[in-house]
Amino acid sequence: MIKDLNEVSRPAVADRFDRPLKDLRISVTDRCNFRCGYCMPKDVFGKNYSFLSSSQLLKYADIVRLVRVFARLGVRKIRLTGGEPLLRKDLEDLIRNIAGVQGIVDIALTTNASLLSPQRAVSLHEAGVHRLNISLDALTPEIYEKINQVPVPLEDILDGIENALEVPYQAVKINMVVQKGVNECDILPMCERFRGTGAILRFIEFMDVGNHNRWNLDKVFTAREMVDVIHPVYPIEPIKANYRGEVSKRWKYLDGQGEVGIISSITKPFCGDCARARLSAKGEVYTCLFASAGYDLRPLLDSQLDDAEILGKLHHLWQGRKDRYSMDRLSHGDSETRGRTSQKVEMSYIGG
Repeated sequence: MIKDLNEVSRPAVADRFDRPLKDLRISVTDRCNFRCGYCMPKDVFGKNYSFLSSSQLLKYADIVRLVRVFARLGVRKIRLTGGEPLLRKDLEDLIRNIAGVQGIVDIALTTNASLLSPQRAVSLHEAGVHRLNISLDALTPEIYEKINQVPVPLEDILDGIENALEVPYQAVKINMVVQKGVNECDILPMCERFRGTGAILRFIEFMDVGNHNRWNLDKVFTAREMVDVIHPVYPIEPIKANYRGEVSKRWKYLDGQGEVGIISSITKPFCGDCARARLSAKGEVYTCLFASAGYDLRPLLDSQLDDAEILGKLHHLWQGRKDRYSMDRLSHGDSETRGRTSQKVEMSYIGG
């Protein structure tokens, strides 16, 4: 059972804006079997793209060791991401070991659900996953194919979602990145499909992550526009956040058919409460989704440093953190912000 994430003792470390460290997102692979344009566009991540070799990936034992260290710094939530995390072999072994770390109260996993068979949905839950986030950006087959750029049938994803809903996860969330002129026409069909199913549908503003997704503000379908589309057909009202720092604004259907979430990272950034660090598939820690560089932990792991010494390094790193890229973008304009962060880490490398 997930404990109340607001009931956490005084943070072990806080950054320059007094933001604690509570959430660690771990990319277990940089590979994915989809080529979504907002994350891994096919013209960049093609057949000749050099992904990390198995020997370059952070070993499970090292990941678990780092989770133990991060837990001592205040981390309570772990999210496993990619790439597509279900491509990593023996993932359940890693999950079981993370679930045994003292202080970790919540394990989540983000997947495209293409590999989420009935057996896999059960094994992930039994290993210790509390929550699943499943990416699905359209229900219209032509739009789905245009976004994903791979010959994976839409029905495979819908079957994966059904498989997840058959398992007693504490939450199954469906994430839809909305791009103006691409898939906003599927907002209402997505609502209709998942209302009353127990799944929580979340709409996400198109973000300027990475360096290759050809983002510009004109392509952003805003949170306000999303509400304006949904409310006249399926009336909704805002409800209280589950905990401080929750990135999704929660709305419930007035007819009692569940809730939706809206993530407005462009028009209403939530940097002020960001308590997340990200660990790349090869062992670099990033203090912001939009960072241009990470702090390489591999030399620390390969040295004779003990956990207390590694903890000290991470404590110092988080204390010096001053990232608030999205707020700066909103205040100063995209061109100036991009000028300061000309190269950003790819989302497929550290997860969303």
